[in-house]
Amino acid sequence: MDDIKRYMETLGRAARAAAQELARTGTAQKNAALDAIAAAILREKAALLAANAEDLAAARASGLEAALLDRLTLSGKGVDDMAAGVRQVAELPDPVGEMTDLRYRPSGIQVGRMRVPLGVIGIIYEARPNVTADAAALCLKSGNAAILRGGSEAIKSNRAIAALIREGLQAANLPSAAVQMVETADRAAVGELITLREFVDVIVPRGGKGLIARLREEARVPMIQHLDGNCHVYLEASADPEKALAIVENAKTQRYGTCNTAESLLIDANAATRLLPPIAAMLEAKGVEIRGCPRTCALIPAARAADEEDYAREYLAPIISVKVVAGLDEAIAHINRYSSRHTDAIVTENHGFAMRFLREVDSSSVMINASTRFADGFEYGLGAEIGISTDKIHARGPVGLEGLTCRKWVVLGSGQVRG
Repeated sequence: MDDIKRYMETLGRAARAAAQELARTGTAQKNAALDAIAAAILREKAALLAANAEDLAAARASGLEAALLDRLTLSGKGVDDMAAGVRQVAELPDPVGEMTDLRYRPSGIQVGRMRVPLGVIGIIYEARPNVTADAAALCLKSGNAAILRGGSEAIKSNRAIAALIREGLQAANLPSAAVQMVETADRAAVGELITLREFVDVIVPRGGKGLIARLREEARVPMIQHLDGNCHVYLEASADPEKALAIVENAKTQRYGTCNTAESLLIDANAATRLLPPIAAMLEAKGVEIRGCPRTCALIPAARAADEEDYAREYLAPIISVKVVAGLDEAIAHINRYSSRHTDAIVTENHGFAMRFLREVDSSSVMINASTRFADGFEYGLGAEIGISTDKIHARGPVGLEGLTCRKWVVLGSGQVRG
């Protein structure tokens, strides 16, 4: 344990020094590092896929659950997307040093706010090797140093990606400690990282409910996080049947193991006999189990009865809860009771109802006539995301560059003194 403590303090001290250098690094130099990282990822595509194949083989042998296997898997397109995400971050405006809200006060001083890096970001994540590149790119562009602690199931993939990140940093003459990978799989390293207040400013966890719950209990460093993703799609009575079918199909069945996958479907009672049977047929054809309310079960014989827990559950599996509701008010009340505050969508042709849904649903992303699968930093134009926050302080929703900065007050004077 003493060795782990010393090791993590060494990483933290190096990260703090690197953060100080990054805070004064210009945009061109940061973008040069990102371009070099993206080029290296594409150049080493075959090697990355080979490393990932080794991780997958070990994970299958150990009985890793299907949802985590899905997150662990890197495809050729996944590697291309990883490089594209890094390049997109390079193309985004640099938020560091931006001054806003400048205004003169009666004393003659100008008061405004400036965006500055948070400092050192600790990222703890399970399975997803693409997070290694995404987190590094976002932290680097926003002037933050990063300490990455990936899951043991992705260790070979993460090490291979981290080596390419170091190569890109060196190519741009930036300190290699700007992005550091925790090399040990010992769980004690996580415990040290989340209490390393002297060197770490923010923790971003990306993983399952068990990991987040543990960190909530033990962390002494502030966190940007969400616990789970119980996302809803509500089909209002005026919903176009073709839109409704396409959105539910994509939101639920494109991928089962992601936090922006729809886990719950609500249907207006006035449209249930029109909308539900074709959607249920599609879900059944794709092997999705329906757990429904009594009205749902009456309309769909294959459905099994849902209990209270089903409406609050993040399945991460081909299972969906379905409830027929009396209208918009009941839909909003149901979502605000059972949702995890991640992402919720309405399908409607009624503009007034759509605007009420946007205002009244208390989630970090609220959508009209679109799949919940769009709740993603890349899709939102952030280049990538460091994570998704369902908190209401500092950052909410997909966290990109701005979410990794804060604003400080600046005062511009010409010799004024206070009377």
